[in-house]
Amino acid sequence: MSECIKTACGLDCYDACSILADPKVFPKIKGDKMHPVGNGALCALLNKYMHEEARITKPRIDGKEVSMEEVLTAVVEAFRADETLLWRGSGNLGVMQDITNLFIEKVGGTLTSGSLCDGAGDAGICKGRGVNRTLPWEQIAKAETIVVWGRNLTVTNAHMMPFIRDKEIIVIDPVRTEIAKQAALHLQINPAADFDVAIALSHLLLASRRYDAAALKKSRGLETFFDFSTAYCATTPTKSMGVDKEVLERFAEMIAGKRVVFLVGAGVQKYITGSYTLRAIDALAAVLGLFGKKGCGVHYLGNSRLGFSDPFAVDVKRVSKAVTPFSRFKTVLIQGGNPAASMPDTQRVVSELSEVNHLIYFGLYENETSRLAKIVIPAKSFFEKNDFRLSYAHQYVERIRPLYSSEIGIDEYLLTRYLFDAFGFKGLKSEAHYLSLWRDRCGVEKMEQLISPVYDEIPYQKGFGITENEPFFFLGAEVFERYRTLRGVGSNDKRFWLLSPKSSKSLNTQFIRDDRIRMHPASGFVEGEEVCVSSEYGEHTFQVTLSEDIKPNCVLISNNTVGVNFLTPSMLSDEGENACYQEVKVMVERV
Repeated sequence: MSECIKTACGLDCYDACSILADPKVFPKIKGDKMHPVGNGALCALLNKYMHEEARITKPRIDGKEVSMEEVLTAVVEAFRADETLLWRGSGNLGVMQDITNLFIEKVGGTLTSGSLCDGAGDAGICKGRGVNRTLPWEQIAKAETIVVWGRNLTVTNAHMMPFIRDKEIIVIDPVRTEIAKQAALHLQINPAADFDVAIALSHLLLASRRYDAAALKKSRGLETFFDFSTAYCATTPTKSMGVDKEVLERFAEMIAGKRVVFLVGAGVQKYITGSYTLRAIDALAAVLGLFGKKGCGVHYLGNSRLGFSDPFAVDVKRVSKAVTPFSRFKTVLIQGGNPAASMPDTQRVVSELSEVNHLIYFGLYENETSRLAKIVIPAKSFFEKNDFRLSYAHQYVERIRPLYSSEIGIDEYLLTRYLFDAFGFKGLKSEAHYLSLWRDRCGVEKMEQLISPVYDEIPYQKGFGITENEPFFFLGAEVFERYRTLRGVGSNDKRFWLLSPKSSKSLNTQFIRDDRIRMHPASGFVEGEEVCVSSEYGEHTFQVTLSEDIKPNCVLISNNTVGVNFLTPSMLSDEGENACYQEVKVMVERV
């Protein structure tokens, strides 16, 4: 390519791909083969679907196309209301997305806290380790055994595949995913049984003295953990987990004394007890001595902003993102998100959004939320602006550079600049100033590759916590008691557990949408028939696809499916303020 520009993908994904592009032939792009965790390949979302999706090209007020000046004037008037809210999605992970926080602080508005994605797991990790550091992929490549725990690698994390080539693979997942079909062992456990499995394995290893005694000296609460795990396992039959004792023993044999990495997905913590599940998985890793060693560890969604001084961090009122009470506010700005379809409990969310006096949508594509909005502002894509892209999966930081200029839309900085000027607010610096703040905190590797300021070749080698001199804390009596209280005793009713994983053809509700429910043939339903699926939160119709990869007590409706969140609960995880998409059972009936 001539005049090649190096930029990066801003989409919400583990891989955070580096891109090479010639503006003269855009949208033709290619992956950067020289990137440390890239292999030169790019996914269909980046190469195909986002370019096929129709952009919002004109601002609108009450369905009528207007000029950009007119729509921005309307936004200013809307923010003169008493109660205002900014609700931001995560379709674009560029750091400059957050600059609108500075206006919300000045205007006395409200932001959100918590997460729709990974907050429960992060909370659990921080309880045990003190801080959620990212395990470098270079350490994953040095492992002997890889445990893929609730992560569908070929869909959500494809660039990881070369790093686990020729490893012994174990998969723990209610679904027989493509990686599970290649695995040496697949524990096809019941949904929400991950905590039980992790505790059972820890107890088995401790009771049989297959643990790392030296590593455990750096921990606190081991004796209490062992005592309560003994009592817990005595009253929790392996049948309720969906696996038998022989399979757990085989698993223990395969991981004891090995260099092991757990690749843990967000699906395991989409329950009210999600934080406790990650604490249990971390406890198993601690028993095995996997922290602070070469080729070992737990890889989850790390804290990508660790070590940065965030210029967009503000002290304002907040509401929980997963259960946002939209109707409390007179003006709501939806930035880069689609809560009318992507939030749990669609029926409640749409009802509340409909009560907002001034609902403003600021984004790239038409969706359920833009169609509800009174005011629509077209945005810039990450191919049209300057930004930096951090990764929650690895230590590398990428510069996002514009590939071309466009008359369509406005970016986050210019929107914030306009609002500051309209209200007479002071203090907003230049865009270049904020970009330099992010850039200057990064480290630099060979070939000018930027890295996280807290990158550590082997995380937790010195110790745990921010100061790296604290112990690992095992979960104690209060966690076992709280978990048992929240989970209760499983019932053998006729309802199905709902699984709602990601799709390879979409980014949540962006791009290609689906209309299917996947069920085991033993369910008694017929391929292609229409069914009504219901929960206590709502109902929707779907078309049946039969698959033996799904457990008979589950249904799978991917998160890009129209109507899936009519079924999901308005509920927060016990820790971490996370959405609990899978804390629900559903009924399926023929239409």
